[in-house]
Parts: sequence; C-alpha cells; structure tokens
Amino acid sequence: MRLPTGFERFRRPQVFEPDAPPRQRRTLTSESPEIHYFFTSDGVQLCLTRFRGGSKGPVVLCHGLGVSSAIFTVDTIDTNLVEFLAGHGYDLWLLDFRASIELPSASIQTNADTIAAIDYPEAVARVRHLTGAPSVQMVVHCYGSTVFFMSMLSGALSGVRSAVASQATPHIEAAMVLRGKLEMRLPEILDVLHVETLNAYTDSHGGWLGRLYDRALQLYPLEHEERCPSATCHRISFMYSLLYEHDQLSSATHDILHELFGVATVTTLKHLGKMVRAGHLVDFEGRDVYMPHVERLAIPLQIIHGAENACFHPVGSEKTYGWLRAHNDPTLYSLVRVPRFGHIDCIFGERAAALVFPHILEHLERTL
Repeated sequence: MRLPTGFERFRRPQVFEPDAPPRQRRTLTSESPEIHYFFTSDGVQLCLTRFRGGSKGPVVLCHGLGVSSAIFTVDTIDTNLVEFLAGHGYDLWLLDFRASIELPSASIQTNADTIAAIDYPEAVARVRHLTGAPSVQMVVHCYGSTVFFMSMLSGALSGVRSAVASQATPHIEAAMVLRGKLEMRLPEILDVLHVETLNAYTDSHGGWLGRLYDRALQLYPLEHEERCPSATCHRISFMYSLLYEHDQLSSATHDILHELFGVATVTTLKHLGKMVRAGHLVDFEGRDVYMPHVERLAIPLQIIHGAENACFHPVGSEKTYGWLRAHNDPTLYSLVRVPRFGHIDCIFGERAAALVFPHILEHLERTL
C-alpha cells in the first residue's frame, strides 16, 4: 500500500494543535517507502526511510532540529523534495537521527558531537551496506547540516562523495534575534529552571501556563508581513527565530506546521549557543576540534542559503565558501543564494520545486 506522506511509519499521535481539523493527505507520486529501523552502537533506535526512484545516488537526506524527515515529504505542496528527486531517478534514504521528533530519543538530552560521532557515520555505513554502493551523496539541512560538517571534519564520516548543505555551515552568523537569545544564555537559564525541552506543541500540555505562554508570544518581535494568528508558528519563532518567509508557504502548509515541528532539548540548544557565540563549530565543551581539519571537506559541495534567512545569516555561508576555496581546490565548491526565501521554506516552500530544488539536482547530477 502506498503511504501518503511517510508519517504513518511512526507510531504516535501526530496532531499537537487540538483545534486543527482532520485533513485528507494526498498520495505521493513516489513509490511506497521501505522502512529500515536500526540501533546505533550506543543503543539508540534510528530510522532510514527509502524511496526507490531509480539507480542514481544513493542520496541520504538529513533534517534539522525540532523536526523530522517529514520535512522532505510534505504533501501540501505540489512537488516535495522526495518526489522531485525520485522523479529524476534517485534512490533516496531519509535519515531520522536521534533528535528527530518522530523518535522517542527526541526528548533525551544529547548534543551535536554525539550525533556527528555515531548517528551519521553508522547510518551512512548502513546505506552503503544495504545498497552495495561504495559511496553516497547527501542533502543536509540546518542542524542536520551542522552535524554533517562536524562529522566530516572530525573524520568520523566517510564514504560521502558529494553533498548539498542547506542554510548552515561551519561558520555561523546567527541573525540578531537568535543571537540575542543565545548571548543572554537562554538555554542555560532554562537548564537552571529545570526546563529540559522546548516544543512547538499547543495541545493540553502546560495547562493555563501554556496558554499564557502562547498569549505572550503574540508580542514576539516580527515584521508586520510575518505576523499571523498561529500559536504554533509563534512557538517556532521563539525557539529558533523566524524560519520561513510567510509568502513562500502555501496556506495549507502553514496550517500543518503543528505536524512538522516539535521538541528540542535544552542540551542541544546549549551546544548551539556555544557555536553561535564562537562564530564557528566547537564541541560541547567549547573546544575548537573541528575547524583545523578543513582538508576533510575536499569533496564537491554546494551550499544553499535563503537570502532572507532570519535564523542564520548568509554571511556565515559566504565565510565558509571563502574558507573552503582558500584551503582546498576551489572548483569543488559552489554557493547559491536564493532570493526572497528564508530558511526552511527552501525545503517545503510553495515555489521551492521551481526555484530551489533544481540547484540541488544540478549538483547531484554533476557528481553522480
């Protein structure tokens, strides 16, 4: 049986906005997925979801923080990234690593070092084993991109012949609102208050305090055209800063944000804060263990960044692009700055298939 989006492979309720009406999901144009659960060497269950579009690849897709691989199979746009790449003959493997909101491990405290050292190399090794491929291509987004670079620079990740990195690079220039929250050490304050996670859920959890929280977030500073009545949207912006240009989302996608966003641990946010304050990748102790090994990124690499990104400023990607070209063969690298797009709308924006996905395809085709 063909699954409409891929959500059904995970066994937990998917609606966290109690007022959201039931909806009919459309059937994807890609083939039905194959689900491959596996345990990491430290005993955490992860998931690889395979969409067989053809013999090209294999391509491993990695999601960001507080979401899951479902960002690649959104059914409220005409063509999502899985449909687009599968339609061009690619064998796709969607990785839900331990921070995925669709896994029980999402609420367990962890940091990017662990995911980089264990989840990525073991998932890629498993894809190579199951396909018999000597190497893979990767498409990595946001926190998933941050972890990718850490895994590569540490030497833990091998067998990757090319990659597309969306929105996050080794050099980190947080936009003003996110930088302000992290420089004020908001995650550390939450830790002292024994708050273990933040989430985008607006269901009954939290009672009157949760409702008060949602009312307060209506005052969150946003440009006039980015304001909306969605409590889920407000929570997302509080956690990360504005992650999309509203005019790039279909109204149907905006209505299902509660399906796509969820929990993030304070430990993860603390680690992100240390990297933002350092301006580049550091380990959880704040040590500069990744950046000295730029030679490990000598693979064909495309960086994609939304020009209106209100979470991570494009300057970070520009710094990384210059850094890579200065130390390795400059012909390996390309930088695409996408006008009028923000952060995650480059993945599930209404016009992403026309204006963003072709850049990803071009790089994958060139590095088959």
